[in-house]
Amino acid sequence: MIELGVNIDHVATIREARRTYEPEPVWAAVEAHIGGADGITVHLREDRRHIQDADVEKLRTLTQVKLNLEMAATDEMVAIACRLKPEMAMLVPEGRHEVTTEGGLDIVAQESKLARAVERLTRAGIISSVFIDAEPAQVEAAARIGARVCEIHTGPYAHAFHNFGRDAESPAVLAELEKIRAAGESIRRLGMRFNAGHALNYFNVQPVARLPGVRELHIGHAIVSRAIFIGMREAVREMKRLMREAAAHPATPPG
Repeated sequence: MIELGVNIDHVATIREARRTYEPEPVWAAVEAHIGGADGITVHLREDRRHIQDADVEKLRTLTQVKLNLEMAATDEMVAIACRLKPEMAMLVPEGRHEVTTEGGLDIVAQESKLARAVERLTRAGIISSVFIDAEPAQVEAAARIGARVCEIHTGPYAHAFHNFGRDAESPAVLAELEKIRAAGESIRRLGMRFNAGHALNYFNVQPVARLPGVRELHIGHAIVSRAIFIGMREAVREMKRLMREAAAHPATPPG
């Protein structure tokens, strides 16, 4: 059954705008859990622009659903993950000047380094995940380095959806969706778990949730944005309802 991981980074973004103590990300995690979240995701960035080390410590101790720690593949971050032991650690590209993650991890270009990071995580008993673009070469490289999970970057699909009339049947949208579907098929064939996320919202999520074999969607900004108006519990409930409705009627593979 498809699962929802809620990214609560931007709860911390609001807090850090005032360098204060509220809103508290742990409260957001609890509210998301009550609303039906299957997991909580946070990205501990090297520049600590939103989530702080203390947040991850508290989430690891206090949350009752699985914790997914997004991070760059640096010695510092891998060491933090190995110490705290989240259920899953997702390796992502990271740039100091980007507003949010701008693309998938280029595993092909840094295979040896990423393989060492995955090995350390695996030895610590942590499920290793990689955030990649929907490209066959990256999927194959993910399998070679021993990743257990591939999260496909859905940003290009989401941007096409926004730019082409919010029409799920437009050729540009269908082309991006097909790339995600094909990547997911390859991921599963190679024995890895197929997850997806980035820029998904209440309007574009269902075509992705309908794809065969997708296990988890990780969604943050859209849920936190809606939570400002209706609360975190209800925002999570709405998203999960949309996902479950779509997954109950999966897309038919072409051919």
